[in-house]
Amino acid sequence: MRIQIVDAFTDRPFAGNPAAVCLLPAGEWPQDAWMLQVAAEMNHPETAFALPLPAGGQNGPEDGPEDGPEDGAEADWAIRWFTPAVEASLCGHATLATAHVLRTEHGLLGAVRFLSNRHGVLVTHADEDGGITLDFPAAPLAEIPAPEGLSEALSVKPEATFGTGALGDLLAVLPDEAAVRAVTPDMDAVAALTRREGLRGIIVTAPATGSGPGYDFVSRFFAPASGIPEDPVTGSAHTALAPYWSARLGRDGLTGLQASARSGLVRTSVHGDRVHLTGTAVTVVDGTLHAQPARTA
Repeated sequence: MRIQIVDAFTDRPFAGNPAAVCLLPAGEWPQDAWMLQVAAEMNHPETAFALPLPAGGQNGPEDGPEDGPEDGAEADWAIRWFTPAVEASLCGHATLATAHVLRTEHGLLGAVRFLSNRHGVLVTHADEDGGITLDFPAAPLAEIPAPEGLSEALSVKPEATFGTGALGDLLAVLPDEAAVRAVTPDMDAVAALTRREGLRGIIVTAPATGSGPGYDFVSRFFAPASGIPEDPVTGSAHTALAPYWSARLGRDGLTGLQASARSGLVRTSVHGDRVHLTGTAVTVVDGTLHAQPARTA
């Protein structure tokens, strides 16, 4: 079975966010424990497993999507994502990486529909010029008080904090780009805080400094309790960042820079309760997974 490593939200190797992509043979899902072992072995922020659905898409994940359509009639593939420690409920960069593999290996241009466990059908659209757009649900934002210990965990006091609904992140707004770049979190404290508050991770963000830098806002993302101390480029976090910055800046189409060591750009546009996230990807490793999957009984 082939497994590929793809750098997403970048146009060059060793930048953006790496994801492992495994296209499974048709049939039942492998056991969860096996997929988690593969993800831990790959040791990337996310490993995506995509399962081809029968013609008509009548077979989604075995237990069905929790909050999406009642069946997979609208989908071409089912998709699941695993960090080295847990199964993720949503992942943007690994979905983009999977769409990239389907285009490069199967010639699939245009729309591909993925059935997810918790967010229903997610559509990607691959253009001939290399761009891939994700159609994801927008995260609803609600301003909330900063959780106790947040400033100490981040080493900076946010100007405002927001809950993100089902996304499960805390969005912390900082005064400027320099403050975002300078954040030096206490990862143990961040992990303890997110576990206590039932969060996936913490997003820090601020407007871009000056005019004309090629991006409109910056962000970073920390999720140590999920096995990701700092995520290089977090597509799913932009489902909260896009509506926040679109409302604040008064424009629908924006570009976000995730200011990690690897860095990457995410083009965003808001369409009602949906967010379009656009980026490019490059394959850096194409290998063979010799450990055969243990199928669900």
